[in-house]
Amino acid sequence: MTAERNIITGLPTTGLLLIGMGPGRLSAMSLEAVEAAKAADVRRYEAYTALWPRSELDAFEAAVGSIEKVMRPEVEQPDVLFELARTSLVALLVVGDPLQATTHVDLHLQAAEAGIECRVFHGVSITTLVTGAIGLSNYKFGRQTTLTYPYGGWVATSPLEVIAVNMHQNLHTLALLDLDPTGEGVGHQVPMKPSDALVSLRLMWNKLGEMLDDLPRETALEAMRHEACAALLARSLDDVHVVLCADLGTDDERMVATTVGALGDLEGGRLNSLVFQSMASEVEEKALLRWQ
Repeated sequence: MTAERNIITGLPTTGLLLIGMGPGRLSAMSLEAVEAAKAADVRRYEAYTALWPRSELDAFEAAVGSIEKVMRPEVEQPDVLFELARTSLVALLVVGDPLQATTHVDLHLQAAEAGIECRVFHGVSITTLVTGAIGLSNYKFGRQTTLTYPYGGWVATSPLEVIAVNMHQNLHTLALLDLDPTGEGVGHQVPMKPSDALVSLRLMWNKLGEMLDDLPRETALEAMRHEACAALLARSLDDVHVVLCADLGTDDERMVATTVGALGDLEGGRLNSLVFQSMASEVEEKALLRWQ
């Protein structure tokens, strides 16, 4: 069986396969990725950066064989994965593209340092899907960010700073919505809803306003960031234009062009993201009319 597998796919008999699952639908995976998952001796589903619908995950498991879920500690401290990969072929299944998250790039590098052969099978990621789906030019997107839950009494302002700097440069921002209210990546995910995002954004907005005068301005980059944050805070948060993207790449995908203040009235989907719109071209404006 092993020899047949090597002839069909050219895979090693031991090692690590980083396999992109795409956005949430078995039919959207590449045939090569599905065959690689099927050929693996061990399959681990990384379930802390994104999630597939349960029905699709069941169909995938029926197609390729048994799958076990792993969380953040098993990926960031991959001793067990590497031990398995020294004697068997291990597939780490990642929603979207396996190298879109820094953790998985680091895992790839660690595998090479440990002398473990590592192969990558790319998948469709939200970062590439969202621009075409909503109709905004991918040339006009800046750095992306993640809107996090407030962990205890801690509120991050860095996501809002990224949005501010992008807007200052007339760039749109893709903001992924958090999955983990604990910030620990060990399970019990609660995908952030639009109403949760609104709460987090208001907390970030208030905190950034309180600390604005204390932001450093010694370098040109720091001065630009301060100017960008001040310009954003001078606006009304509720009036900032966003596009809610729910379950993109699945049969349930939905997009709504709205404002931050209206997020509390929207249901969203299983997994959500927001695009913070900067100044749009005429073509982009026409494209956005479809989602109003």
